[in-house]
Amino acid sequence: MLLELIQGTEGGGLIIIQDSINYSGRHLLMSFINAALKRDEVVHLLAFELHEEDLKHELDHSCFQRLTFHNAFQDPLGWNEQPPFTVHQFITKELDSLLTPTHLSKPVTLVIDSFSWILRHLSPPSVCKTLQRLKKGGAVKTTLGLLHSDMHHRNMVGSICHLATSVVTLVPGHQCHEAVAKTIRRAKSGTISQAEERFSFNEDMSVKVQSQPIQVGAPQTDAGDAEVDPTANLTFNLRLSHQERKAKEKLALPFVFSKEKKSALLHSGPGSGRILYEPDANDDYDQEDPDDDLDI
Repeated sequence: MLLELIQGTEGGGLIIIQDSINYSGRHLLMSFINAALKRDEVVHLLAFELHEEDLKHELDHSCFQRLTFHNAFQDPLGWNEQPPFTVHQFITKELDSLLTPTHLSKPVTLVIDSFSWILRHLSPPSVCKTLQRLKKGGAVKTTLGLLHSDMHHRNMVGSICHLATSVVTLVPGHQCHEAVAKTIRRAKSGTISQAEERFSFNEDMSVKVQSQPIQVGAPQTDAGDAEVDPTANLTFNLRLSHQERKAKEKLALPFVFSKEKKSALLHSGPGSGRILYEPDANDDYDQEDPDDDLDI
């Protein structure tokens, strides 16, 4: 599933890479950028944490020439005059004007190297509104971003990831050169696919998957683990023997009537009880006007 996302066979959308202090997602972000440039896509990078010189060393030189770099690293808050790009320009109107001059015949991939930088200086509703409009399409086919999940409250992370088409959560692997990608993919039909994959990087920053995807949620049991009986050490017995079960089946329940009992109740015999009412002298009952005692 991870390779399908990198190769762009999943149809774009909003892709979020979640990393933490335990494992950085920067190299995986570079792999996504390299793959998009090799597909001859137009790539715009909003760089808040990456310097342009660092990118030249990590990306292929021929690919880097076709990358549109928007320098938000130099003056992210716009303190100087005429900054290249600031965090306050992360709104739909500014992004549309930024991406309009691109070739309309080619798909556009917008890469944000740090959603965390934006969330630290803009309100979450504003960021979610912009991402939702980018997700709907227009000039941008794919929006890709890196989110440092341990820098924010989990509710904020959940709100951003709820908008995403795909979420890739990175954790370190058992070996130093490996990592584990936990991918959640939401299809247009509403179905959700989940998988875990061990991967590593080649020298050209391409991704090499080390193992087949493991479907998340599938029960995994070890052969040496014995099944524990929770009723083994109880002081009373919860099970019935064969004779006890037969006796229970023969027992008549108190509210279940037999045919004989139903017939006796429905058809009254000579000795059945009746209620007789004899009016008293104080009753003052008038047969011609039964409602005489009512003040009408």
